[in-house]
Amino acid sequence: MYALARSLLFRLDPETAHRLVVSGIGLAGRVHPVDQYLADLWRGRLPSQPVRAMGLTFPNPVGVAAGLDKDVEAFDGLALFGFGFIELGTVTPLAQSGNPKPRMFRLTEHGALINRMGFNSKGLGHFLNRLGKTRQLAVTGINLGKNAKTPIENAVSDYLSGLRAVYTAADYVTINISSPNTQDLRSLQQDAALDRLLEALKEEQRRLAADHHKYTPIAIKIAPDLNDEQLVKIASAVVGHEVDGLIATNTTTARTPSIASHRHAGESGGLSGRPLADTAREKVIALRQCLPQAFPLIGVGGIDGADSAIAMLDAGANLIQIYTGLIYRGPSLLREILKGMENASPH
Repeated sequence: MYALARSLLFRLDPETAHRLVVSGIGLAGRVHPVDQYLADLWRGRLPSQPVRAMGLTFPNPVGVAAGLDKDVEAFDGLALFGFGFIELGTVTPLAQSGNPKPRMFRLTEHGALINRMGFNSKGLGHFLNRLGKTRQLAVTGINLGKNAKTPIENAVSDYLSGLRAVYTAADYVTINISSPNTQDLRSLQQDAALDRLLEALKEEQRRLAADHHKYTPIAIKIAPDLNDEQLVKIASAVVGHEVDGLIATNTTTARTPSIASHRHAGESGGLSGRPLADTAREKVIALRQCLPQAFPLIGVGGIDGADSAIAMLDAGANLIQIYTGLIYRGPSLLREILKGMENASPH
């Protein structure tokens, strides 16, 4: 069924198709009550694969990556599919339109996308108003970004205002400092800038935890275009500042030889999907080697089937996220991954 829908959707430009899919999933969530029994009847029972990480219990390790539902339009519908967690956003403090269109491109034969969306967001006010109207019956991550007009030297203030706004609504918060589509954003991954950001975030987290009697974990999302030395420094910084988790990785600005001849290969922006799989997995392996064994690590990048999902978990990820694979494979991808994990588990 999804193959037919995809053939129709892929006749549209990618951003239009994305909007239609998000709207359709949102409608499904409004029509179908998000009840575990009814959801099981609707989509079939999924294998149980609970995971404990960041002080939270996830019903299974497969989540939706940020970027699919930026403005809380499809949350209840996504919850119906049975994902272990859903990461909403990226949301910025103020509404912004993002980069000029066209800004999303399919590389269909490679199972890949290139995007330069630029944190298009309706802002925190709209985001929280929408979230307040959902049933919110899934583990909820909220991915925060900075506004494009905020100078990079003032980026910390955007992240702090975002953290304050979403703190009580989120199960965990992701700090996105790795999108390639906002000028200078990735400089926040470097040394002194990262230390200043993490120190400010942890101080605010402690204050908010005391005020609200609730501890909301913070994860940092990093780029795949970092070298081993940079990964070691980041690992040291997040452990030293007692950050709660790392998400590896965002999209890449690199272009693998496999896509070099594609007509969209020269488009600027972040590449996601199958060509990113090896790089993302290598970064997870490198991070796991320099992080404490119990440190929560979320692997994302190029996961489009059970084999790539299991490989990411074997690399050292506690949890995984999918996005581009979901666009190409549809919601049956979740069941395939969980079934594959179940079959691969020792009995």
